[in-house]
Amino acid sequence: QRKFDEFQKDMASQEFRVSDVCETADKLTGEQHPEAQVITGKKAELLEAWARLKSLAMSRQQRLLGAHEIQRFNRDADETIAWITEKDSVLSTDDFGKDLASVQTLQRKHEGIERDLAALEDRVRTIGQEAARLCDIHGEHATQITAKNSEIETNWEDLVAKAAQRKQKLDESYFLHRFLADFRDLTSWISDMKAVISADELAKDVSGAEALLERHQEHKSEIDAREDSFRATAEAGKMLLESGHYASEEVKEKLIALEEDKTSLLQLWEDRRV
Repeated sequence: QRKFDEFQKDMASQEFRVSDVCETADKLTGEQHPEAQVITGKKAELLEAWARLKSLAMSRQQRLLGAHEIQRFNRDADETIAWITEKDSVLSTDDFGKDLASVQTLQRKHEGIERDLAALEDRVRTIGQEAARLCDIHGEHATQITAKNSEIETNWEDLVAKAAQRKQKLDESYFLHRFLADFRDLTSWISDMKAVISADELAKDVSGAEALLERHQEHKSEIDAREDSFRATAEAGKMLLESGHYASEEVKEKLIALEEDKTSLLQLWEDRRV
């Protein structure tokens, strides 16, 4: 390309010489020079050779431009494949979190990856459009261009599918660990409440008994206030079971244990009330 640029500069400088020769020929023929016929023939020969040279230069320029476009396409395509491979490596991890906090961190990270994929999708689409344009212009390279674009599209489709699969698994992990966290909170609260209910000694007079009964009723109000939490946790567990979650057996055990703990708490409260 640099050599051709130098050649074009040389042609531009020769343009003046061609024009000068043509002007001299016209002047001589206009003055009825005795060799006018020869001069006219030489002029025509020069113009024909010059036109042929310019045509060859134009053809060469188009071929160089085409080669440059194809090289640029190959470079952009290889960069896109490299980016897809990089994202594929990130999505290939089997870490879906070990607790609620780590799952939420991974979900935020995955949201960032999805934003990157959105930008990458635009690049893949642009590469496809460029491939179609180059195939129309440079049919002799259509096979190579099409193969490169097909490689990109295949890798891209695999990447999108892997991203969707990872998002699903992260969601499943999130719902499980949120359920387990709620279960632990409720069972811990039940344990604390049992300790509080069992702590007070029985009263020794009427006023003391009335005060204990009033405080005991407050404990019941506190238990009732947790009803929404119990119901939400139970519904979350049932949703996991209905979805066929891989941890269904553990979830089922937790649901049974939570219901039994709640029942024993209510029974303890009633026994204490009596």
